[in-house]
Amino acid sequence: MKKICLVLFSVLMMLLVVGCGSSGPKKMVIGLDDNFAPMGFRNEKNEIVGFDIDLAREACKRAGMEVTFKPIDWSAKEAELNGKRIDAIWNCFTINPEREKVIQFSKPYINNCQVVAVPVASKIETLADLKGKAVGVQDDSTGSYLLDGKYADMRKGLKEYKKYPDFAAAFLDIDSGRLDALVVDEILVRYYMKKAPGKYKVLKEDLGKEVVGVGFRKDDKEFAARIDKILDEMKKDGTCKKISMQWFGTDITRYEDKK
Repeated sequence: MKKICLVLFSVLMMLLVVGCGSSGPKKMVIGLDDNFAPMGFRNEKNEIVGFDIDLAREACKRAGMEVTFKPIDWSAKEAELNGKRIDAIWNCFTINPEREKVIQFSKPYINNCQVVAVPVASKIETLADLKGKAVGVQDDSTGSYLLDGKYADMRKGLKEYKKYPDFAAAFLDIDSGRLDALVVDEILVRYYMKKAPGKYKVLKEDLGKEVVGVGFRKDDKEFAARIDKILDEMKKDGTCKKISMQWFGTDITRYEDKK
């Protein structure tokens, strides 16, 4: 009887060890544009900080995963993901039909909008006023998708259409007068306006509402399922709201699951 119990105990321990060893990924490498304040950017100590950074750290902590943040060329993000140099894109990543063809997205976790930002003294008031002006976007951003697609007719009427590697470079051209307007995420420009009051303004007309999610490889269902579950928990227990309030002074969390 003792031998039988010993054998059963040994088998049980083996099953527990195997179960623990297969409980899922232990590390997540997150790719981001580290010039995208306030979502993910470098502070004065050269540390990567931001709303998405805090959200990802907490989610990975709850999942029992070590997290690493890897700055990438935003225009090559899909190549970085599919080449397995990163495991996720967590950086105010807009969910759209084109991306959904090649990306496995989490549930949406925040709302966003594409807007047009101009210097506060600019006479540009409407989208129609952009005709004959120099307008910029970040390369391979939602803004570039819109101007290359839905708003292609408006783009054709521009004096110049410039694509930048990141928004920091685009805002430098706005400040220097080399650019008249910038199509940008509302989340980002509102942060810039808060940091520099009286410097920029946003047109009343926007280019469309959108939702944001975490991007994974199309065949990587496990990462997506784990992050979805944990983000649901963080929404319910108020953690998402708390992090949002710290960065924006308001709750930008999206509580609906549907896109």
